[in-house]
Amino acid sequence: MSRRSLLAAGGATAVALGAAVAGPSSASAAAPPADDPVGTPAEALRRLLTGNHRFTSGHGRHPHQSLDDLHRLAAGQHPFAVTVGCADSRVAPEVLFDQGLGDLFDNRVAGNIVDDLLLGSVEFAVEEFGSLLIVVLGHERCGAITATIDTIRTGGTAPGHIGTIVESLRPVVEPVLNQPGDPVENGVRANIAAQVRALSARSPIIAEKVHQGALRVVGARYDLDNGRVSLVA
Repeated sequence: MSRRSLLAAGGATAVALGAAVAGPSSASAAAPPADDPVGTPAEALRRLLTGNHRFTSGHGRHPHQSLDDLHRLAAGQHPFAVTVGCADSRVAPEVLFDQGLGDLFDNRVAGNIVDDLLLGSVEFAVEEFGSLLIVVLGHERCGAITATIDTIRTGGTAPGHIGTIVESLRPVVEPVLNQPGDPVENGVRANIAAQVRALSARSPIIAEKVHQGALRVVGARYDLDNGRVSLVA
């Protein structure tokens, strides 16, 4: 092969490689793998815990977060899981479970309290979208639990409508206040378990679907120090 032919061949190869890098095949290879299909409560829970592992290991995929995804979801949503979480700014379900738009039906309020309004929201998701899993998500060093403990111990009252939160949590926190261990952590765990029980006990809709095996309700605790989610109820 002549020098000219060799250079021409090399140039053609470079062009071909450049096209391959910029072309659709490379984009497909670089795209994150598709999520496993979610058809059962067990698969829904597995997808969340797998996403949390990606988040904590620094391998988050940040799926379904583009403008195209938003346009696709404009016609309708089908969240596979419902979260009942705390309003704490550090506890964002899509981030810590590495999920995206349309994946989770979030319900967030200080102390992750299941009152009538929140219960109606959860029932709506279960009935309307067929969500397979409900996760009650508490977290360490919860401010609502801490405020409740402080109010009980001082015999005072919380200012404004914060008192509504405290009085909702008082029946859960007070019985464990003097147990061994950290009182806030004991309160957090007791509250997660109490809200899990409340969902089925107060909602025939949820209870029936749980009985049918079409829905599962779990409690989980989020560790602020390492981002890990662990099941506790």
